[in-house]
Amino acid sequence: MNKDLTKKLAPGHATCAGCGIPAIVRTVLDATDEPIIVSNATGCLEVTTTIYPNTSWKVPYIHSAFGNAAATASGIDAAQKALMKKSAKGGSASGGKAKIIAFGGDGGTYDIGLQALSGALERGHDFLYVCYDNEGYMNTGCQRSGATPYGANTETQPAGTQSFGKDKQRKDLMEIVKAHGIKYLAQANAAYLADLKKKAKKALETPGPSFLLVLQPCTSLWRFPTSDYVKVGKLATETNFWPLYEVEDGNYVINYVPKEKKPIEEFLKIQGRFKHLFSDKNKEVIKQIQQDVDGNFEKLQKKVSSI
Repeated sequence: MNKDLTKKLAPGHATCAGCGIPAIVRTVLDATDEPIIVSNATGCLEVTTTIYPNTSWKVPYIHSAFGNAAATASGIDAAQKALMKKSAKGGSASGGKAKIIAFGGDGGTYDIGLQALSGALERGHDFLYVCYDNEGYMNTGCQRSGATPYGANTETQPAGTQSFGKDKQRKDLMEIVKAHGIKYLAQANAAYLADLKKKAKKALETPGPSFLLVLQPCTSLWRFPTSDYVKVGKLATETNFWPLYEVEDGNYVINYVPKEKKPIEEFLKIQGRFKHLFSDKNKEVIKQIQQDVDGNFEKLQKKVSSI
């Protein structure tokens, strides 16, 4: 058999060159041998893998609207439970329940889909939600989202003579999700796939809802060479801009601490969206970003030591 036919997400999709979304999706899907049902919010992943009349999906797949991937996952979970109660097959050939995975970008998770996600988490549905976070509305053209970092240049909050770019901090989505009391959530990075796979496996083995927030460097919005997404992703973690950690039963664990933390300029200067910050008038913005990064990592460390 052609190996491509056995993939859960086949090649031939239309994601941009240098996009890490396919690597994220394949890593998560390959973290289990159980049957899988996918709910996918409108976004980059959906529009590039389901171009009519073709599809890259080799598992049961439901395209949801921008804001309701988690609600769709809730419905799948409820349907499986009803079928199991009637002693039906429960959605898989073996008679067991399939794993339910919802995928959404940051626009469909931090913002438009937050209500549906919150409801599904609060009700305790058995599913994994994966947010691939490219820090903007990329499907509709580089607009800012609730995940866009302070100081970034976007189409809807551009840098110029009257602005240094986004003037608000990004949402702390991990803490928002944690507040729902779920048993497992983790922050990961497309540049560290072994770490992502371990976390996906753990998440899929956790009863009830679980959550993964995965950094996905975007060549279009972030403006770096298409061959550098792993380099940019690693710099995000090596500067502590995007630490790798997990929260299991309320206990925080930091999975990676750089031996020599790099200054935030190393992460910013490789991206066109932050190019304007290196002008004399915006140097204070970089100092503020460094203070924020250091402060956030210190807070994270205290959460670990306080357990």
